[in-house]
Amino acid sequence: MSNILNTLKELCVLPGPSGREDRVREYIKAKAAPYADEILTDNMGNLLVHVKGERKTDKKLMLAAHMDEVGLIINYITDEGYLKFDFLGSVDRRVVIGKRVFVGETAIPGIIGQKPMHLMSGDEKNRIPKLTDMYIDIGLSSKEQAQEMVSLGDFAVFDPSISEFGEGFIKAKAIDDRIGCAIMLELLKASPVEAWFVFTVQEEVGLRGAQVAANRLQPDIALILEGTTAADLPSQAGAAKVCIPGKGPVVPFMDGATIYNQELYKAITAVADKEGIAWQTKTYISGGTDASAIQRSGAGAKVAGIAAAVRYIHSPSCVACINDFEDIYKLVKAYMGTL
Repeated sequence: MSNILNTLKELCVLPGPSGREDRVREYIKAKAAPYADEILTDNMGNLLVHVKGERKTDKKLMLAAHMDEVGLIINYITDEGYLKFDFLGSVDRRVVIGKRVFVGETAIPGIIGQKPMHLMSGDEKNRIPKLTDMYIDIGLSSKEQAQEMVSLGDFAVFDPSISEFGEGFIKAKAIDDRIGCAIMLELLKASPVEAWFVFTVQEEVGLRGAQVAANRLQPDIALILEGTTAADLPSQAGAAKVCIPGKGPVVPFMDGATIYNQELYKAITAVADKEGIAWQTKTYISGGTDASAIQRSGAGAKVAGIAAAVRYIHSPSCVACINDFEDIYKLVKAYMGTL
């Protein structure tokens, strides 16, 4: 467990919003190199790691996890030195006000702000803040000062501070999908079978990297390791909870972009039952993963998803249960051994 957890922490600290995954890729490449038989970086920036494993199979196997995280991109600098921005990926505007961010390669600290509530009209107080009302305050007083430090197109990421709390929970940015990356890095050290471990880019803005990588490899089977939406909150009941951190790997039968292969779904859950690994499925159809792009690549691929349940996903403070990480690792490795 400590290897996966430590790797996750190191990955979550790194900045890697969609289109700016360089530092994450460099870290993963260095970690994977001693165990890889071949490493490729394609024109999109995907990292493809080939491991011969303990034996060959008659099916080409691909495992995928995306390196990118949701973030921000600077699109305007005001006369007063504030930075206007848009989101990279889907972010709930309600959760970012007052949050600390770091801008650009030099990690300039800033705070996301908006008009003080004391100056808002009744209507403004009661509605979700508009993106156009927000800005990043980097503590400067003029456009000229800001332009010396920030350029249009620079990215920003949420505060990378990490904490463990409660009964085995962890809070960090980018658990979606650095947890998939961390588990794959552990799996490739001793893969039961030959496989391509693919660390994709730009998942959060349209599954772009996975499409390119899958068209190149044309796998028969693809396992997508992810973080997925948990909603086990006081306001939710029954199926609306979706999935629950601490209840084991999430094996979905469908999401908003993919109907997962029924044969793989049954095989993976059967392995979980045989190995005594508690598992769950999603009870609400929404969202999407790289599985959608991979499934439709080339002549088509059979796809399955295995995910960690994550509260407050796509926010500065994602929350997951540490015990789930080891169970995902065990389940994926056990299933790979059946191929």
